[in-house]
Amino acid sequence: MNTTPPNLVGTVLLVSRDEIASRQLTDAMQQLAVSVEVCVDISAAADRLSRRKFEGVVIDLALGDPCLVNQGLVCLEHVRASASNRTAVIFTLTSSSQETAHALKAGSSFVLQRPLTSESIGHTLKVAYGSIMRERRRYFRYPIVVPVVLNRKMAPAVFGQTVNISECGMALSTLTPLAPGTEATAQFTLPDPLLQITAESKACWNNEKGEVGLSFHFLPFDCASQLQLWLALKLERQLPQLVTDKFCESSRS
Repeated sequence: MNTTPPNLVGTVLLVSRDEIASRQLTDAMQQLAVSVEVCVDISAAADRLSRRKFEGVVIDLALGDPCLVNQGLVCLEHVRASASNRTAVIFTLTSSSQETAHALKAGSSFVLQRPLTSESIGHTLKVAYGSIMRERRRYFRYPIVVPVVLNRKMAPAVFGQTVNISECGMALSTLTPLAPGTEATAQFTLPDPLLQITAESKACWNNEKGEVGLSFHFLPFDCASQLQLWLALKLERQLPQLVTDKFCESSRS
């Protein structure tokens, strides 16, 4: 489940016992509207990764102890194998060229090698910023209410209203019960800018409030691209202007 507030670019899990490095990274990320949660051991980090969605993860490869490098690599591999965080942007904090090579081989997206400076952190975050934004957008749910028609095979059409929408699906409010597994063609129009959507969908959950979760299992390529752009625009409008400017700057780099 993604609990990132709408006015943040994302939430990053930082796994380190180095208080100074943790403070440097936290300060730099908070300036870019990235929230940071700190864990000081692998087991606590693994627990959070199993229960939460993070846009990024920072792993101190040695956790402040050169003898724990293997544990740091195990944590990195755990993130890559995680159901909800396998696509998260992974940063590793290393202390040598050898550790850096191990981290990159294990699947780290970016490396921050000690000694850390505000310049080195800023440069890495600038390069990584677009990736963090894209990861945020993948799970971003925009609250909106528009009419929806669900056309089913061999059954009457279902009418309802959207609750929210994401790249991969939407929540729908309807008076017609839909069991998980029900397939239907969803048709609706999003405003500002106008975008007509026709998506082959499948119900994946429902609740007592009459809400149904629909996943899009087929969306034409051009429609999917336009939906991504529509959601990106909505996300950027929720962010502080300083952050939006930074994103635009990183996109041009």
